[in-house]
Amino acid sequence: MKSKFLTAGLIAAMMIPAAASAATSPGELRRDRQDIRQEKRDVRQAVRYGDRRDVREEHRELRGARQEYREDARDWRRDRRYANWHAPFRYRSFAVGTRLGTRYYAPAYRLAYDARWHLPRAGAGLTYVRHYNDLLLVNLRSGAVVRMHRGFF
Repeated sequence: MKSKFLTAGLIAAMMIPAAASAATSPGELRRDRQDIRQEKRDVRQAVRYGDRRDVREEHRELRGARQEYREDARDWRRDRRYANWHAPFRYRSFAVGTRLGTRYYAPAYRLAYDARWHLPRAGAGLTYVRHYNDLLLVNLRSGAVVRMHRGFF
């Protein structure tokens, strides 16, 4: 009986860190951007005061910091909040200038702006709409697609 509890406890202990590290938080992305800024400062300092090896090493660390940021941003986009989203209509590829039917940009499909997208805010009369994995910027009056980001989510 004790071994069953011990085994279950060990399995749970191993699963908790994996579940906690799966989600990328906004704070983590902010820290990654801070790391990139610090690495840029280190590169500038190595260029001024260091030798070639120092400069190469700092460039390598800057590339690593940028790669980590890209991976975390990609993980954030694949977050659970967006993973299981499906529209009640078939996928259709839209182009800039295409006029959408009102059902495509109904309030249920409009997204609240999120700064982590690294996109400009939608202006007056515009809204971001999700169409499967694409992000569309749509004019609310005419239904015209103003900007399109394919495979955003």
